[in-house]
This record gives sequence, structure tokens and C-alpha cells, in this order.
Amino acid sequence: MPPALPHTASTLPRLYLPEEIAEALGCSAWWVKDRARRSLIPHTRVGRAYRFTAEHLAEIVRLYEERPTRSPDDAAAVPAGATPPAARARVSQLRRPTAVLTTGRLRARPPRRTQYETVA
Repeated sequence: MPPALPHTASTLPRLYLPEEIAEALGCSAWWVKDRARRSLIPHTRVGRAYRFTAEHLAEIVRLYEERPTRSPDDAAAVPAGATPPAARARVSQLRRPTAVLTTGRLRARPPRRTQYETVA
């Protein structure tokens, strides 16, 4: 007689495929598998396959939830186009690529190896 399992089939959680999780999140299955592979989202490994429970899905949603940075009262106090020109100039400078901010001429690095390099 085989040993009794500690859980019955009715108490085990349902395991979802990455494709099912991706459909629920509105993203690609590749994204779900990639995040699971890099241990950025909760998951279960069954062999080499990634599986997810309903609790995992809820935790993924919580992990990627974004909260507003300002309260609604602050947003109502300042009209959208009322940013002073000096502040807009500072923001535009911050968004400018760093190569534009540097002075001097940019030079390319020499290649690390050549295409036809031989091994001695």
C-alpha cells in the first residue's frame, strides 16, 4: 500500500500556466517566464516548468502596483500648465542625454578583438 499523501486532491491549489497568467495580466508569456526565471515574481517550479497559484497572481499584481506620487489636493492646487519656466528648463536639462552635456569630442574605443583573430 502506497503512503498516504498529507493533502487530498481537493486541498491542493490549482496551478496556472505562464500563458494563463500572461492573459490575466495582459502581457506576454515570455515576460512572465523571464520574470520567474530571474526570481522577480513569485512562482513554483514543477520540474523545469513554471507554475503559478492564485496567491502568486495576487502578489504579482501587488508587486507591480503603482501609487500616485502626489495627493489629489496637491494636484488640484497647481494647474497643469502652471509650471514656472525655470523649473521646466531644469527638467529639460535633466532629460537631455549625457553625451550632449559633456564637452569635448567623443572617440570610439578600439575593438577588444578582431573578427579573424587566431589563437596561438
